[in-house]
Amino acid sequence: MTLRIGTRGSALAMAQTGDIASAITAATGVDTELVPVTTHGDVSRESLSSLGGTGVFASALREFLLRGECDLVVHSMKDLPTVAYAGLRVGAVPVRADARDTLCARDGLTIETLPSGARVGTGSPRRAAQLAALRPDLQVIDIRGNVGTRLGFVTSGELDAVVLAAAGLGRLGQLDVVTEYLELDVWPTAPAQGALAIEVRTEIYDDRDGNADVLAALEAIEHQETRAAATAERAVLSRLEAGCAAPIGASAVITPERVSLAAAVYAPDGSGTLRLNRQADFATSAVHEIIGTAEAVGSALADDLLAQGAATLAPLRQS
Repeated sequence: MTLRIGTRGSALAMAQTGDIASAITAATGVDTELVPVTTHGDVSRESLSSLGGTGVFASALREFLLRGECDLVVHSMKDLPTVAYAGLRVGAVPVRADARDTLCARDGLTIETLPSGARVGTGSPRRAAQLAALRPDLQVIDIRGNVGTRLGFVTSGELDAVVLAAAGLGRLGQLDVVTEYLELDVWPTAPAQGALAIEVRTEIYDDRDGNADVLAALEAIEHQETRAAATAERAVLSRLEAGCAAPIGASAVITPERVSLAAAVYAPDGSGTLRLNRQADFATSAVHEIIGTAEAVGSALADDLLAQGAATLAPLRQS
C-alpha cells in the first residue's frame, strides 16, 4: 500500500509534509506519496484577516480528504479551526518544532536596535499588535506571500525586517536569516505554532483491520506532549470563539506532573495587553487525563481573560 498524503503546494507545506512522509516510512516501512492541493489562501493576495483567518488554508484539503482522494492530510495546526469538522478527526500530532517567532532584519538588527521609523512586515494581526506594543515608533506593514517573498522584501530594501515563524524557517533550512529569536515568555506566539495536525477520515476507526497501515502510521508519529500543549493553547481560542486573525498569543509547557499555560490578548494598535497564567497538576499519567486537563486549563484561562476585559481590549470573535 502507498499512503497518499494531501498537502498545500507551497514550498513550506511540501517540506513539512515531506518530513512527515519520511518519518512514516522510516517507522513503518509503508510507502508514501505527496498529493499537492491548491487552497484559496494560497492564490488570494488579500490580507489574512480579510480572508477570514482560520480555515482559509484548511478547507480545500479537508474536502479533498473527504472525497477519498488522499488517505490523510497535513495541516499547520495554527491554521486549523478549533471547531470539529464532520467526518474528520486529528489522528496524530507529531513532535513540535520551535514555537518561537523570529526577526529577520537587515544588517543583523534586533527589535531593540531597529531604528525609529523602521518598516517591519507581517501578515499577522497578533504580530502587528506585539510589534506596536514593544516599539510604537516602528512602521508595521501588512504583507502576504511565501517565506521567500517575505524575505525578499528585506533583501530588496523595501522593508527593514519581517517577522517569521522559526518552525517554518527551520523546515526550509533557512534559519541563517534569523537576526533575533523572540522568546515565548515575552512574545507568546499563535496557539499551536510549530505543531502539525495529521487529519484523517473518522470512518477508518470503524474498520481497523482494513486501515491497519494508516493507523500504524498515525501511532508512529504521535507525540503526546505536543498534543497536550496544542490542546491547552487552542482551548483558549475555542472558549474565546476567536480565530487566527485575533491578536492572541498562547504558550503551554507540559511536564510529567503538570500543564502550565500563559496567554495574552493585545489591543490591535498595541495600546494595551492582558496577559495571564494558569497551571494544573495531572491526576494520573493516562493520555485522556493529560489531554482533558490541558483542555480544561485552556478554557479556564480564557474565562479569566474574559473576566478581566479581553473582549473590550481586542476583537475576538471569528467572522
